[in-house]
Amino acid sequence: MPHEGARLVLGTRGSRLALWQARHVARGLEALHPGIRIEERIVRTDGDVDPTLAFGGWSVGVFVRRLEHALLAGEIDLAVHSLKDLPTEIPAGLAIPAVLERHDPRDAIVTATGRALDELESGTVLGTGSPRRRAQILRARPDLRTTPVRGSVDTRIRRLAEGEFGAIVLAVAGIERLGIEHARYAALPIETCLPAVGQGVIAVETRAADSRTIEISRVLDHGPTRGAVTAERAFLDRLGGGCLAPAAAYAVVEGDALWLRAFAGDADGTEALHDEERAPLSAAVEGGRCLAERLLAAGAGRLLALARDADPGCDAHGP
Repeated sequence: MPHEGARLVLGTRGSRLALWQARHVARGLEALHPGIRIEERIVRTDGDVDPTLAFGGWSVGVFVRRLEHALLAGEIDLAVHSLKDLPTEIPAGLAIPAVLERHDPRDAIVTATGRALDELESGTVLGTGSPRRRAQILRARPDLRTTPVRGSVDTRIRRLAEGEFGAIVLAVAGIERLGIEHARYAALPIETCLPAVGQGVIAVETRAADSRTIEISRVLDHGPTRGAVTAERAFLDRLGGGCLAPAAAYAVVEGDALWLRAFAGDADGTEALHDEERAPLSAAVEGGRCLAERLLAAGAGRLLALARDADPGCDAHGP
């Protein structure tokens, strides 16, 4: 047992979901490296200190920057993130040695009665600040009304129960990981609402030169998930606009190949572009970039610029 007795400091945000994810990673490492000791350290990120930073303006990285600073300063050995929070370009000196197997990546409509999207009454007020969710849902149901919502998952569900909204949108992964039983939800089909890049995936970030922590963490890496999110993140990086733009990409690995579907639209779903790409798994980056190039050639840049001008807000952040 080469790592028996090793001690690692694991950094995480302090939200319920972040702590669940951090402890899930810690349990996995402890199971695969008996005798290892992991100390949990909560780091308040910019988005925790001032939630308005993540609300409007398509701000990126507000939930990860301070964790990354703690890594680079040597205050922690590894950080655990929701991969969808990580900008596509990570700071020099850092690495992502492990992405865990993906949970259900879909979004879900949460209501008091568990109604599906097509069962909502016309004019229902839907709470979501995510430009991606808003554009796709309004494209399917332009008769709905949307309003920005922020706060923790529990806060959002409480506001739903109090009648502030007729429905809200959360990620299935967050609902299930938190074991929320008092919220009734109906998952949105992928064909209706493509998930955020990396949604449902937990990522482990370390210093690139920390070979010991990289070796310890790498046992959690799930190859098919890494291939899928590599294509998704390459798409978003080339498309531009940041992780909170009204754009999405979702890849499925099929043997040694992958199938990548993507979307880009304006703020309210009036105009939208959809396309897909099939590529060898070994060419995940090239496949993602190629798909982004096609959408850009079809006018995605113009649509994202329109959406940015409209600035409907963005999720302050959670499932």
